[in-house]
Amino acid sequence: MKGSNAAWFVYLVRCRDATLYCGIAKDLTRRVAEHNSADKGAKYTRGRQPVQLVYAEEVSSRAQATQREGRIKRMTRTEKMTLIETFTAGLEK
Repeated sequence: MKGSNAAWFVYLVRCRDATLYCGIAKDLTRRVAEHNSADKGAKYTRGRQPVQLVYAEEVSSRAQATQREGRIKRMTRTEKMTLIETFTAGLEK
């Protein structure tokens, strides 16, 4: 993940109950911290804390991030797990 000022991120977090939440953010570290806070996270993640970042993808614009988020949200859980495994394998290299 590059640290460009123009960058947006599409991400998946795994919640305490093993469900996945997909979102977009400009500052990924801040957003994940917000998901783990009592009042700033998404309504979905507030009751499922703590969450853990399991996938992130950098794109160059908010429009691209929103489009990619939509595609990921339409994936099956199996497809999302494959995406996460591919991402995690890339981190281990």
